Amino acid sequence: MGEHRVSEVPDEELQREFMKALLEEARVLERMLEEDSLFDHGPRRIGAEQELFLVDSSCRPAPIAMEILESCKDPRCTTELGRFNLEINLSPRVLEGDCLSRMEEECRDLVARLHRAARPHGGEVVLCGILPTLRAADLTLANMTPAPRYYALNRIVRRMRDGNLHLLIKGIDELDFEHDNVLLEAVNTSFQVHFQVRPSEFAALYNLAQVVTAPVLAAAVNSPLLLGKRLWRESRIAVFQHSVDARSPARKARGHRPRVHFGDSWVERSVLEIYREDIARYRVMLAQAIEEDAGAVLESGRAPELRALRLHNGTVYRWNRACYGVQDERAHLRIENRVLPSGPTVLDEISNAAFFFGLMSGLGAEVEDVTARIGFDEAKDNFFAAARHGLKAQLTWFDGEHLPAVELISKRLLPVAERGLESASIPGTDIERYLGTIRARVESGRTGAAWCLRSLAGMEEGGGSLDRRLRALTKSMRLRQRRGRPVHSWEDATLEDAPAWMESYRTIGQFMTTDLFTVRPDDLVDFAASLMEWEHIRHVPVEDDRGALLGLVSHRALLRLVARGTEKEGRPIAVREVMKADPLAVPPDTPTLEAIRLMRDHKVGCLPVVEDGRLLGIVTERDLLNVAAALVEEKLREA
Repeated sequence: MGEHRVSEVPDEELQREFMKALLEEARVLERMLEEDSLFDHGPRRIGAEQELFLVDSSCRPAPIAMEILESCKDPRCTTELGRFNLEINLSPRVLEGDCLSRMEEECRDLVARLHRAARPHGGEVVLCGILPTLRAADLTLANMTPAPRYYALNRIVRRMRDGNLHLLIKGIDELDFEHDNVLLEAVNTSFQVHFQVRPSEFAALYNLAQVVTAPVLAAAVNSPLLLGKRLWRESRIAVFQHSVDARSPARKARGHRPRVHFGDSWVERSVLEIYREDIARYRVMLAQAIEEDAGAVLESGRAPELRALRLHNGTVYRWNRACYGVQDERAHLRIENRVLPSGPTVLDEISNAAFFFGLMSGLGAEVEDVTARIGFDEAKDNFFAAARHGLKAQLTWFDGEHLPAVELISKRLLPVAERGLESASIPGTDIERYLGTIRARVESGRTGAAWCLRSLAGMEEGGGSLDRRLRALTKSMRLRQRRGRPVHSWEDATLEDAPAWMESYRTIGQFMTTDLFTVRPDDLVDFAASLMEWEHIRHVPVEDDRGALLGLVSHRALLRLVARGTEKEGRPIAVREVMKADPLAVPPDTPTLEAIRLMRDHKVGCLPVVEDGRLLGIVTERDLLNVAAALVEEKLREA
């Protein structure tokens, strides 16, 4: 997230001063690009940022990031937006020799170091794009890292958006979710890779990055679940675009581009096109006093820091982002690819990075102008197809050729990536280790996303609640990561992998039925009776069109109706005449033992579950019987 010493606008004086500095720095960058003497023209460098989740012993998010950083005291480790996230900044390396294996070793070492630091706080580290056990209740400001920048970002986005965030994603399931803060961004963790380029080659290589991102992503997908819903193979792409969407309804109506985006056209000449467009299109969100006179620094023959330009650039989230930096008094440009997910293992991540670096080097040498071979809209369409479908995507490639992602990667792109890594003098053993991992993953179809979905489906046959299956999935993921074998060799997760049985049944929200059949008060009683017969249920909630719980129709009430002979009167009977109005209901965080006591004391066979008046689910005697049966089975197994 960059610089933390910031102020939110609209402090009008600060905003004007910051904008003045921003415009001046854009002009200074233009002069630097024309002269090209202050930029690094040495060997190409690469880098990466590892984001990760922190979980507790029950595989739920653990907001202990600050405590871990205090214990670890490594400058390469830093905060992220959520207190259950951390970030590792891996050392920049020259793209040559054993750079990839050294990057893997450094990443493994730091992940292990954070894991050891987490243990005294009851936590562990998990590498995954979206943590399966995350709940909406985790996304509160209490779990936001206590840093001024993050709180300022939240206030600004809410003010600019003029309302709550609305997230609608359709995949295997549908997620329709409304949220009131930017912590939704913290559900995403990635493995961001950096590829240094010279100013003269920026346009060509940036356009190439836009093209190769889709097939690399198709092979790397690892985030198919959010809030228990099966969505895109890489759901981060959809979630992140919405999480910091600061567009007002009026701007959305005009088709204004969100801050997280792929772009709409090729870069024609230089990086300046991206910076200018972002200044023109996106309002300043965060500002700080800029003490550096960039023009004066340039006149002195030194490379300026361009802090205003970099701060503004940090609030625009292109999937391939242009980055300016200064290292050892030399300026440089990087392409930051933000698409790759965290996990499933460090080996998988470095393999994804190697595939990207190899394609950038290989295709960059073999194709002079990628824009002459493929249209921008085709590259953009490929990107979203890969995010939605992973290896099952159909992609458009050079000269209008349509290919399945598996065929494109296996037969066309892996050989090019291999040549690209060979040109950088990467050892053959490392090339085979990393590109061989991609090849095996693609040919088997066993991406991280495929493993998650297959494991989840297999555990459903075992009868576990969704909460327990998600915990088992997360714990299995954590254990297999520790062993270090790549995801294509993982055996499926099972319910036996789940944490302690009781962790999935502490509250009724963890196992309540949410796939409900409901009626409205003016519906016919015959309809409620038919639902009970068809779906083999004994209770039907009554709700209004906004989802508010109004009453409950029970099988017992229908029997009383029949006993009185009311149905023989010949008039239609509405649900409101037989329903129990304002039934006993509880929130989802009600302890299971408390729910059992309430049902016993009030002699009711079910408890509707509500939050803010809205019906979320229902817990019945049958649900509690299933819990009891699972407990007996668990105890017998232990015996």
